[in-house]
Amino acid sequence: MPQPHILYLHSNDTGRYVQPYGYAVPAPNLQRLATEGVLFRQAFCASPTCSPSRAALLTGQCAHSSGMLGLAHRGFALYDYGHHLVHTLAAAGYHTVLAGLQHVAADPEMIGYDELLRPQSDAVADVVPAAVEFLRRDHRQPFFLSVGFIETHRRFRPPGPAQDARYCRPPAPLPDTPTTRQDMAAFMASVEVLDRGVGAVLQALAEQGLSEDTLVICTTDHGLAFPGMKCNLTDHGLGVMLIGRGPGGFGGGQVCDALVSHVDLFPTLCELLQIERPRWLQGQSLLPLVRGEVEQVHEAIFAEVNYHAAYEPQRCVRTQRWKYIRRFGGRGRPVLPNCDDSPSKQLWMEHGWAARPLPAEQLFDLVFDPNEAHDLAPDPAHAEVLADMRARLQAWMERTDDPLLEGEPVPAPAGARVNDPDGVSPQEPPRVV
Repeated sequence: MPQPHILYLHSNDTGRYVQPYGYAVPAPNLQRLATEGVLFRQAFCASPTCSPSRAALLTGQCAHSSGMLGLAHRGFALYDYGHHLVHTLAAAGYHTVLAGLQHVAADPEMIGYDELLRPQSDAVADVVPAAVEFLRRDHRQPFFLSVGFIETHRRFRPPGPAQDARYCRPPAPLPDTPTTRQDMAAFMASVEVLDRGVGAVLQALAEQGLSEDTLVICTTDHGLAFPGMKCNLTDHGLGVMLIGRGPGGFGGGQVCDALVSHVDLFPTLCELLQIERPRWLQGQSLLPLVRGEVEQVHEAIFAEVNYHAAYEPQRCVRTQRWKYIRRFGGRGRPVLPNCDDSPSKQLWMEHGWAARPLPAEQLFDLVFDPNEAHDLAPDPAHAEVLADMRARLQAWMERTDDPLLEGEPVPAPAGARVNDPDGVSPQEPPRVV
């Protein structure tokens, strides 16, 4: 059997807040993809910030191992762009192509794609025509096509007739108010655009007779750009949509409840394509899950934050039952520049968010407290669980040579632009390191 084509569809800041995950956020094309493929209900990013998350997926490494400690457009970069997935695929005979958003390099030429399609912007309206034009070519060589959409990044689209704020429900960390409902309606309007883009690309794939021979991977970088979500290590920030459809058993409307991470996608492709697994990979292939051979590939998954707009060092470990979050640096209060400006953020600010304390450690029971609202770390009854989760996190940090083990702060590269943690907005002028 010839090697399958690979279509990598990815969005910005979408989390799992779309129709296939049970939310009242219509996304019929994503829903159709899920019913034809495999939906991973417990998929997580490795870092709930933009460039570190994408780098983890595309290198198979956690952020501090890949070097992507912050945002590419602010001066952060991979230690080695040879670790990017496209180089392994090119060596296996793939033609690698980028259409739209990438956000792992300041200049996409640095990455090593064979072809850059260069639409006028990263918006659906510009990216889709470029991707469709490529799909309509004669493909005698297997391709890896990365199609990246800026949607659903802020600023959101204005709500249309299909998004009535009176009947919206804000995401779980936020109160139900007219402000947050209007904000959620605008997010839903952006999902509508994203979903149309996904549908148009999949339609072009079908029209060219390529659907059966193409593995489609559809995901996003991290949670929604709302307070308490993006750039946070609760599931509100870490949880991502992840759908696969195509060769290798990715079909039949399966739903997988095992813990999986973005770092697992690179090793999955290695097994599917029967190519040597690079030495730096830290994830596990998902094919045993898809084939029904095992019930889990991880007892725990790990994630981190280093820099977003500002420095905010955090680490976490998550099992099926428990979540442990540790904050470093002794700050003890929110880093407001790491939350995108929005009406919902303004509401929290008006009610004293800036002064709310943040403990150095948090422990959550995800069975009885799925919204991670009741911290059990101070509870003596959970001392044994807390010790176990601390030990798991420490072992992972040692195994991956976490720079936090060498002390604070983790340095940013020379020339990087970072905000003051005591600021309010990511739009404030940063300082150059």
